[in-house]
Amino acid sequence: MLKVFIPKQKMKIRLTSKLVVTVAAVVLVVGGGGYVLADQFDEQIRLLQEQNNSNRAASNSLATQANSYQDAINKLEGEINGLQQAIVATQKQSDDLQVQIDANQKELDHQKYVLGLNIKTMYMEGQISTLEILASSKNLSEFVDKEQYRISVQNKVKDTVDKITALKVELEQQQRTLQSLLADLEKQKTDLAAARDQQSQLLSFTEGQKATYDKQIKDNNVKISELRRQQAITNAALFGGGEIIQNSRCDIYPQGWCNAPMDSIVDTWGMYNRECVSWTAYRVAVSGRYMPYWGGRGNANLWDDNARAAGIPVDGSPRVGDVAISNSGYYGHSMYVEAVHDDGSIAVSQFNHNWQGTYSFVPKMPVGNLVFIHFP
Repeated sequence: MLKVFIPKQKMKIRLTSKLVVTVAAVVLVVGGGGYVLADQFDEQIRLLQEQNNSNRAASNSLATQANSYQDAINKLEGEINGLQQAIVATQKQSDDLQVQIDANQKELDHQKYVLGLNIKTMYMEGQISTLEILASSKNLSEFVDKEQYRISVQNKVKDTVDKITALKVELEQQQRTLQSLLADLEKQKTDLAAARDQQSQLLSFTEGQKATYDKQIKDNNVKISELRRQQAITNAALFGGGEIIQNSRCDIYPQGWCNAPMDSIVDTWGMYNRECVSWTAYRVAVSGRYMPYWGGRGNANLWDDNARAAGIPVDGSPRVGDVAISNSGYYGHSMYVEAVHDDGSIAVSQFNHNWQGTYSFVPKMPVGNLVFIHFP
């Protein structure tokens, strides 16, 4: 997924760190007779990167807070769900008890009715004299049996009424206990919901702050990209052509990828680190545009095919911010267009042109057979 593009210029300017510093301090004459230091771009970029580092630290801290709020919300949600299950179960017990209470009340009413009939019968029989009852009985034994039966029925009905009444009292007490428990569960649920809502508000506020920092980072990256473009034009005026090799540019390429051995890490878009495609994918993304995930979909010489398949315009006319593709060689090569000069040539930045996984800049390059992907 790399490389092989040999520019037509034969001259390569390989700068030592000392020479880079010397050249960067050159004073340039710009349009309108003004003067500008070539290193002004690095200073502005450095300040923007320092802001990004500070914003990124704040964003990461807010992300940690947001995670803690989300964890608290999840925990409260779990407790609320547990309480809701307990409420449902308790309500079912209460409903079952109410069914029993209603059934016992119905039976109690029936037994009271039976007892009332029994008492009424006894009252009516009480108006008959003992001699009359005895006379109506066949014998003394029958008289005794009638009396005992009447007393037995009376006692049985009374015992039943007493038992039902006691059971009803017990069930009603259980019902009151369950209702009290339900009220307590509902209060706990309300309190937990209020705590959850508070955590949700904190989460929303924190995410809003984080989004602000993230937007500042994105805006700064767009500014850095524009400064790089202006710097490319300035460098082109300084050097006029050739390739400037700089072994370490971890200030403009993520340090984790830049400092790691080449091809040891897969980046956000599925490209190996310090490869040409990783660099161009990164530059497209930090400029605020959409970079598709093209990992595992071929080398640089397939990028233009991937772009066409995705509906992204590809042609031979360069624009600033395009990805220039050379289809030469087995892998091809991708470069980021930093500037387009009046004579039609371009300035590009790239990684791994020298097969060492390093950054380089070409201030003036003919378009030749290159094609350009216009990422939206």
